[in-house]
Amino acid sequence: MRMSDLVAQHILAMLEEQDGNAEIRRNELASDLGCVPSQINYVITSRFTPEQGYIVESRRGGGGYIRITRVKMDKSTAVMHIVNSIGERLDKATAEVMIKNMYSQSIIDLTTARLLAAAMSERIFTDVPQDFRDVFRARIFKNMLITLSE
Repeated sequence: MRMSDLVAQHILAMLEEQDGNAEIRRNELASDLGCVPSQINYVITSRFTPEQGYIVESRRGGGGYIRITRVKMDKSTAVMHIVNSIGERLDKATAEVMIKNMYSQSIIDLTTARLLAAAMSERIFTDVPQDFRDVFRARIFKNMLITLSE
């Protein structure tokens, strides 16, 4: 298992134990997990973003901390939050992360996740010029999500 996956799992476990709120001391966590503090930063900035349903606050200094809060939303609000976070373009990797997050947060079921993933795959866009694939992917994904929220 990669270190970034281990760090993310540890933070997710803390969020579960503490009802969606975790306060992390970066240096202590890095020491406990045997990694460098910058690895903690990387995981937090890449996996605990507002688009993924988290609020991250930090306080610097000797008593500093990083506080991560999982935003609690109903299904429809969560889906619309995701729709609004998608710009004009959406690459396949980002779509996959969004689908995985929606599934792990029980916003969608496994069948819906598989259907969304199939619609976002590169196979669907082989006849579309490369420059337009991410634009079409964003439009299709938004439309599918809006349909889910109705």
